Amino acid sequence: MVRLLQEFTLEANRYVDAAGGRNDMHRTDLNALAVIMRHAAKDQVVTPGTLRKELNLSSPATTALIDRLCGSGHLVRERQGQDRRQVQLQMTEKAYRDGSAMFLPLARHMGAAMAEFTADELEIVTRFMHSMIDATVRAGEEASGQS
Repeated sequence: MVRLLQEFTLEANRYVDAAGGRNDMHRTDLNALAVIMRHAAKDQVVTPGTLRKELNLSSPATTALIDRLCGSGHLVRERQGQDRRQVQLQMTEKAYRDGSAMFLPLARHMGAAMAEFTADELEIVTRFMHSMIDATVRAGEEASGQS
């Protein structure tokens, strides 16, 4: 089972590299947009510090990443709310359009594969994947000395 998860991760990374490469985007660019989308779905503010922490980047690397995504039209820096010192990161419509185009083939193929399973089977797989993600997070914290 662990080998299958590793193989899935490898194939997912290959897909991201292929899709991103065709659009002149690095895997880190796509990971950053995924982080921003996840937080936006929860109505959470994303700052450069959020990206730095979640992607495990240095401050200069985070700045270069944000500059690259702003330059490509995928991201904007905004100052909202009462504390105008805090920079917030927002994805643009272009980012959503490009992301949809890049990941449509993957979504289509995964949707077809999932259609082969019953709702009960998918529920079990969903629980399993949540457990595997949690276990991976805990292992990562242990490996980095955070636990």
